[in-house]
Amino acid sequence: MPINSGATNYFIAASPTILTLFRDICLPIFLIIGAGWLFDRKFRLDLDSLVKLNIYLLVPAFIFVRVTQSPLTGGLALRIIAFTLCMIASMGLLSWAYARICRLSSASRRALQLSTMFYNCGNYGIPLMALAYPDIAALQVFVLMTMNVSTFSLGTLLAAEGGKRTGGRTKRRLSVLLRQPSLYAIALAIFVRSFGLSGAVESSFVWEPLVYGERALVFVALLTLGVQLSKTKPPLLNASLSWALVQRLLWGPLIALALVQAFGFSGQVSALLVLGAGAPTAINTALLAHEFQADARFATGIVFYSTLLSLVSITAILFLLNRG
Repeated sequence: MPINSGATNYFIAASPTILTLFRDICLPIFLIIGAGWLFDRKFRLDLDSLVKLNIYLLVPAFIFVRVTQSPLTGGLALRIIAFTLCMIASMGLLSWAYARICRLSSASRRALQLSTMFYNCGNYGIPLMALAYPDIAALQVFVLMTMNVSTFSLGTLLAAEGGKRTGGRTKRRLSVLLRQPSLYAIALAIFVRSFGLSGAVESSFVWEPLVYGERALVFVALLTLGVQLSKTKPPLLNASLSWALVQRLLWGPLIALALVQAFGFSGQVSALLVLGAGAPTAINTALLAHEFQADARFATGIVFYSTLLSLVSITAILFLLNRG
């Protein structure tokens, strides 16, 4: 799967070695994650404030700036949304089959499905794409949007399956989804593009603050992820947890590789989607598992271990995509 790179992707355009990819893409990511981990250990940072800073300011700024400036088409966006939904469904079926074969409990099965279906498209995926594919990183916005909607709708229903007092909680989760500013940032950016208002917005006084927010996202999002990992107490690895890691980090990209062919993606777009499918588990899945009495310890473990192991797996996927 060749990658047709722009001038900004100098290391990909030059057919880099695996060490070069590790140095230029993965190492910067994990240095910032590590800084977040160390700072939380030293100063006990307020995770809630960092999460709100990402969700309510930096991610919407990133989305609005990137979508406004990107030459996206409605057809491409819809295909990416459909691709992401197929990824979620495929991973859910695979983990359901494993749970049936191994006779896992309902709580463990739900935690396994949550942990493999929903991957970290936000504070891991967006910085990764901004470094690996800066020219088309805005496409990750549509993966993020689909994943967020699915997590707080399908994910909530899955986590609450068989639980008690789920009605009110499900409604509350859906109301939280509707309050996510990223959805409105996407809608506003599409409106601006559709009516030819991009030039007027970019010449207005609000543009520079938005650009500053867009540029800050990579650092603050990864720092936040490091703080999240610092506050995580993972369980020891066992057979089910090991399977979940293999499914999330290995089977995810392999399924994506088949789906990009089926959807007719090619070049950098195809590579971006395959790489994103190898992202670690989203932290929201552990929160859902905890709230709805799924196996929260299992869900927390997969978030922790998949994030650490992605240092190796993402480097390998980048290398293989470049050579394919």
